Amino acid sequence: MLFRDSAAAVAAEILSTSLFLRLTDQFVHVHGHKPSQAEVRSWERSLPVLAYALNEAGLGQVEMLIEYGLPLSSKRADVVLAGQDPATGAPAYVVVELKQWSDATPDEDDPLLCRIDAYPHAVLNPIEQVRRYCQYLVSFNGALSNTPELVHGVAYLHNASEFGVAGLTEVPEDQQGRLFTAERRGDFLAYLRTRLAPASGAAAADRLLSGRTQPSKQLMAVAAAEVREREQFVLLDEQQVAYRTVLNAVQRAKRSDHKEVVLVTGGPGSGKSVIALSLLGELFRQGVPTLHATGSQSFTKTMRKVAGARRREVQNLFKYFNSFMAAEPNSLDVLICDEAHRIRETSANRYTRAEHRTGRPQVDELIDVARVPVFLLDDHQVVRPGEMGDRRRIEKAARDRGLRCHVIELDSQFRCGGSDAYLGWVVNLLGLVPGEPVRWEPDGRMQLMVADSPQELEAFLAERRAENFGARMSAGYCWKWTTNPKPGFPLPTDVVIGDWARPWNVYGDRSVDGAPPAALWATDPNGFGQVGCVYTAQGFEYDWSGVILGPDLVWRGDRWIVDRTASKDPVFTKATPDEQVDQLIRNTYKVLLTRGMVGTVVYSTDPETREKLRELVSPARVSVHA
Repeated sequence: MLFRDSAAAVAAEILSTSLFLRLTDQFVHVHGHKPSQAEVRSWERSLPVLAYALNEAGLGQVEMLIEYGLPLSSKRADVVLAGQDPATGAPAYVVVELKQWSDATPDEDDPLLCRIDAYPHAVLNPIEQVRRYCQYLVSFNGALSNTPELVHGVAYLHNASEFGVAGLTEVPEDQQGRLFTAERRGDFLAYLRTRLAPASGAAAADRLLSGRTQPSKQLMAVAAAEVREREQFVLLDEQQVAYRTVLNAVQRAKRSDHKEVVLVTGGPGSGKSVIALSLLGELFRQGVPTLHATGSQSFTKTMRKVAGARRREVQNLFKYFNSFMAAEPNSLDVLICDEAHRIRETSANRYTRAEHRTGRPQVDELIDVARVPVFLLDDHQVVRPGEMGDRRRIEKAARDRGLRCHVIELDSQFRCGGSDAYLGWVVNLLGLVPGEPVRWEPDGRMQLMVADSPQELEAFLAERRAENFGARMSAGYCWKWTTNPKPGFPLPTDVVIGDWARPWNVYGDRSVDGAPPAALWATDPNGFGQVGCVYTAQGFEYDWSGVILGPDLVWRGDRWIVDRTASKDPVFTKATPDEQVDQLIRNTYKVLLTRGMVGTVVYSTDPETREKLRELVSPARVSVHA
């Protein structure tokens, strides 16, 4: 949230022109960069309309929570109004989505999407957009979880005529999704009076802001219900646009017997896998021949175990990218390629039968096998030599076949407490963007601390687990890995730092001495106590993440130094160029540092690097209770 005050006070600040300066300063503090011109223009043109409407309606004491951040998400509702219900006196909340649109038409394929001249692609109908904001807020704010009736939602298109947006109301309206235009300003004022009393909203605002953020619905924990029963996730904005785009493409492909490609791009935690599971669940329920594929053994095996725990047919929905070498073209309606940045140059390996060693690009196999191939990827999560999946390559493969390729970019993220500031801090820290590492400024969304020892890091995480949070330790690949532990013996303690020693996660598919197999390290409670690597952590999330920076990445003077000789990762060979090793090691730590949902604790084995981290993160030091 950028600003909170009564509608009367907001109106006064607008008249003095001080509000927009305060919003800009607070935005920079929270997000680490200046707001875009479009955001500033929205504040200058839309906020006065709402503030003046509230005051004209006699609701000057209602609290306006401006740019209210949805829990565990980087998404923001334009304004949440907090007040009292005029009939009961109970807390009442109205989520308001403000639009400057003058014209908008429904998408020809899907009324839940719409088209406006300012965007080349479809966007979510504002009725559906604000409805989903309300649903999400109820799902994740403890103050509302048992009282969803307290929350209403409205889209106010204050520049639009009824004629200009008439088609948008094809979407049914309800308590959490309504729409008013400039021509219906009087109706909008009357609506506000029915929802909010002319009384102070301060207590209601306090209650909302102090409501405990409920733990995020962990992707794996709800996968079974997601695939077998019903949708568990609330998809917001461009996530829902991506979801609808795929379903619409499936319908078009059925009607006209043709192919389309859908490409969804986004950073860590932007919801790619949530979209993939939502699609898989919906298409599975519709009886549409669909498979989910990744290049990750950990992800695929976890999905098979969790989502297909009791039904073999569900387990069989989850495949690998190299599963389609001999598949007939268009033998599937839909193939959902999750973590498509892990696509390899070819599917062949040393075990591939000679007749299948065609040298055919893996991306071609994936496109050819389905009428609607869907690729979800992050160009900046490549961590191994030979990973070839990127937007440019997939678009070219589609273009070479004369296929239409829809591209949806996910610009929000739901990992790391939804903190844009934290993700910005990580990429700056690792030198993945131009500029120097910056000091961490706590933003109330993500917690960041530095440990002075691995013992301190582990003890802190153990305390969080005792409070019913999930937690894992991970590290750069800087210690040799015993891949064949002796049967009947504990896992060897390969990761040794001074007098502290812990095992890597299990190598392989079998549990060892109570520790889960590699694929389940991130999701099985018994994974705590082993140290995970990037290959078992990538694609997963947990509440608290403890990250050990090894000697492969150290701070010297004024820069990072990558020491490839300190890496024990067997994927790096003498033929791997230094520049590629440098990039991949930095990418590795980006992956590890962006697994946490609530907080991250970081420790470096190198004294000078620890000192740099303390300088950047101080005073957020780990505190462990005896």
